[in-house]
Amino acid sequence: MTTMTEASVREFKMPDVGEGLTEAEILKWYVQPGDTVTDGQVVCEVETAKAAVELPIPYDGVVRELHFPEGTTVDVGTAIIAVDLGGGAAPAAEAPDRAEAPAETAPEEAEPQGRQPVLVGYGVAASSTKRRPRKGADVPRQEPAAQALQSELNGHGPVAAVTPPRPLAKPPVRKLAKDLGVDLAAVTPTGPDGIITREDVHAAAAPQAPAAEPTPQVTPAGPVTAPAAAPAPVLAYDTARETRIPVKGVRKATAAAMVGSAFTAPHVTEFVTVDVTRTMKLVEELKQDKEFAGLRVNPLLLIAKALLVAIKRHPDVNASWDEANQEIVRKHYVNLGIAAATPRGLIVPNIKDAHAKTLPQLAEALGELVSTARDGKTTPAAMQGGTVTITNVGVFGVDTGTPILNPGESAILAVGAIKLQPWVHKGKVKPRQVTTLALSFDHRLVDGELGSKVLADVAAILEQPKRLITWA
Repeated sequence: MTTMTEASVREFKMPDVGEGLTEAEILKWYVQPGDTVTDGQVVCEVETAKAAVELPIPYDGVVRELHFPEGTTVDVGTAIIAVDLGGGAAPAAEAPDRAEAPAETAPEEAEPQGRQPVLVGYGVAASSTKRRPRKGADVPRQEPAAQALQSELNGHGPVAAVTPPRPLAKPPVRKLAKDLGVDLAAVTPTGPDGIITREDVHAAAAPQAPAAEPTPQVTPAGPVTAPAAAPAPVLAYDTARETRIPVKGVRKATAAAMVGSAFTAPHVTEFVTVDVTRTMKLVEELKQDKEFAGLRVNPLLLIAKALLVAIKRHPDVNASWDEANQEIVRKHYVNLGIAAATPRGLIVPNIKDAHAKTLPQLAEALGELVSTARDGKTTPAAMQGGTVTITNVGVFGVDTGTPILNPGESAILAVGAIKLQPWVHKGKVKPRQVTTLALSFDHRLVDGELGSKVLADVAAILEQPKRLITWA
């Protein structure tokens, strides 16, 4: 194993790319051992619970080692790549001397210069170089007397020193092995430094189904009670009929947020069906307006503006609940969230200070938000601080729904499909463009009257878009 604590080697740790995130999955490495890197160069792409982010390296050098393969979930603060600042392979020759360095060479040369460049938390060379082998090799060497004494007390004698080392695997991989009934001790590792990967576990699980046949032949023998206790065949599943997908990244964050919101904030949802024919005509007119040249103009733009006007008329709806201080926090700004379906899952980026934007500025912000989300480049900062949200389920042909609040927000407006329907207009039944709106709100913050007024105002504006002028 390569020594990682030489004076010329730096360990780059997984940073907290969001606020309070604890782990991230390595999606792709852009460098390999031996590649030269420069300060600020992107070395990998990681996916957090909120977004995919590219990580730049903060120094120049040559890549010494990638500690984790692609697809591995790594805790924040864990070293993921080692870079040799000197750019040479000399440290390999020093590796044999490192074993004896703690007592003799420490005061001389290696300690003062070799440790200072190392990032906080990685200590001396022994802790980095031998942090994995210590379970199998270091323990018998460092404390044989204690092990022999414990073995005798247990009635097993000194044989306990032959205990096999614990298989190397990350916690998510251990959980996967447990779910599939795979014994990690029987898995052949393919990861660096003997680490067992998810692929290794899946490969070991595949041949486990036929293993159920030899079991009856061994069952008659009395001493074979131990293998029978292993629940591997029971927990195995039919890979041809089922697919298990690890819950992580955006999906994991979305699940936690939705459960937390649904069982924390008392939801109330109200509905209204409205004739939006005039709004659709205005959309077509705006598309021809030179002020909107090159901008995305669609019904969502006017729906967003209608909601902003309704919030301005009823500012109490724009608030949040502070459970710790038992306070209602009224926001004097609107960060308008737009729910977006992406290949990685549902995300809700928001337009900062949407209340202060003109209609062309709002159209520009919406276009940038949607394109960035589709490209998977939405940053964690863009998804923080939202106050109210719009979810457009109508794009899927759905009439409406009962949306769940984005955590920390007071209301969410669901927009259904706009369809040509028979409608009473000026005393006659005519085909009109109609949609259904649904407003969910936190009943701790918003009572029925306030929620009804906000929804009614949005509907009134969409029915008569000129109210955007008179009410604004």
